[in-house]
Amino acid sequence: MRLRFLGSTSEAGACPSLYETDRGTIVVQGLHLTDAEALSDLRHVLDGESAVEVPRELLVDIARRVVL
Repeated sequence: MRLRFLGSTSEAGACPSLYETDRGTIVVQGLHLTDAEALSDLRHVLDGESAVEVPRELLVDIARRVVL
């Protein structure tokens, strides 16, 4: 699988960041969600899955440039 960088809200282009794959999916790079209360709200988390937090403005910006 290959990734194409879509954007980030960090100044250094680190995380959180979004990538598009050559399989038509999106990869999210970010810090692991560690808040116990938030983690308890997740549904159907499978082995090997984790959650990351992404600012809403990053998703909106990428959606405007890539999806629409």
